Amino acid sequence: MAFSGVDYFLLDASLSEQELLVRRTTRQFVEDRVMPVIRECFNDGRFPMELIPEMGEMGFFGANLEGYGCAGMSNMEYGLVMQELERGDSGLRSFVSVQGALVMYPIHAFGTEEQKNRWLPLLQQGKAIGCFGLTEPQFGSNPSGMLTRAVRDGSGWVLNGEKTWITNGSLADVAIVWARAEEGIRGFVIEKGTPGFTARDIHGKLSMRASVTSSLSMVDVRLPESAMLPGARGLKGALACLSQARFGIGWGVLGAAMDCYETARQYVIQRKQFDDRPLASHQLVQEKLAWMVTEITKGQMLALQSGRLKDAGKLGPHHISMLKRNNVSMALDCARMSRDLLGANGIMDEYPIMRHMCNLETVKTYEGTDHVHCLVIGEHVTGIAAYR
Repeated sequence: MAFSGVDYFLLDASLSEQELLVRRTTRQFVEDRVMPVIRECFNDGRFPMELIPEMGEMGFFGANLEGYGCAGMSNMEYGLVMQELERGDSGLRSFVSVQGALVMYPIHAFGTEEQKNRWLPLLQQGKAIGCFGLTEPQFGSNPSGMLTRAVRDGSGWVLNGEKTWITNGSLADVAIVWARAEEGIRGFVIEKGTPGFTARDIHGKLSMRASVTSSLSMVDVRLPESAMLPGARGLKGALACLSQARFGIGWGVLGAAMDCYETARQYVIQRKQFDDRPLASHQLVQEKLAWMVTEITKGQMLALQSGRLKDAGKLGPHHISMLKRNNVSMALDCARMSRDLLGANGIMDEYPIMRHMCNLETVKTYEGTDHVHCLVIGEHVTGIAAYR
C-alpha cells in the first residue's frame, strides 16, 4: 500500500502548492526507487550508489542553495525532501545531508569563486561525492579540543591528524576538513588522491548499515593556500555547517517516525487475536497509537515553524537544537513502541521498524548528542554555558 502520509492536524493545508509538489515528487522517488532495494542494502551493508545520479537530477544535493546548478529550494521544501528520504532510510538522508549541508554549504558560504565553480556543479549533479571531517577519535562533543593541526609552510599548509565517524569518507572525491592553525580553527578542501590523505571504512556497524562510515588520516598532507576556505574562521564556521545539517535531521526523522507509526497502525488493524478481534480494538494498543500520532504531530509543528523561521532568516542554533533533540527522541520512541505492537514480527526485516530503530540510535548521537542539545537550550534560557 502506497504511503499517504500522516496529517492528523491538517497541517498540509499550510503548505504551498510548490511545497506539496516537492514532497509528492520525493515521496514517489522513495516509493519507486528506494523501497525496493533498501532492505537488501541494509542487510548487505552497502549504500545504493546506483541512486546517486538520479538524486542529482532531482536536485536533492544542495537543494536549498542558490546558483551553480543548485535547485534553489526554500528551506521548507528542503525539509520536506529530508523527511521523505529518511522515510526510506536514515542512511539515504545522511548521504544527501552531508553532500549538501556539510560539503556544498561550506564551499558556497565560505569558499572562493574558484572553489565554488570547480566543486559545486559536480557535487550538485552527484558526479563528485563529498565528506565532512570534524569529529576526531578523542573529541566528538567537544570539537574545540581537536588535535588535527594545520601549519603554514611557505606559501601553503601541512596538515596532520585524524578524523572519524565520517559519512561518505571512503567514497568522497573531496573532503572538507577542519584543523587547528596558529590563528585558530580553519577549514580546508582536500581532494581525493592528495599524498598523505587516506580513508578507511569502519566495519561492524549494527546501525546505519546502508551508509558508508569512515576514518580519515592526514600524514604530512601538503596543500596550497587555495585549498583553504577563506571565509571560515574559527569553530563558528564548522558549527554553522552543523546547524544546516541538524535542521535537515529534525525534518528527516519525522519520515522514519511516520513510517514506523503507519506500519504499526496497519498491522494492528489487520492482525487478529483473542476471539478473532483485531489488535487495534484493545485499549492498550489504541493508547500507543494515540501517543505516537500526537507526538508526530507535535514534531511536525516544530519542523514547520522551524522551516518558516529559517526562510525568514530568524532560526537560531538554539531553535535547531530543540528541533533535533525533540524530534529524534520522539522518532526513536515511536520505533520502539511500533516494534512492541508488532511483537516478534517487529524484529523481522520484512518490516522497516527494526531498521529505523537501529538507525535512529545513531541519529540521536551524531550532529550533537541529546545532552549537548539540552545544554544549548539551557544556555539560551539561562544565559549560562553549563558545558564550559
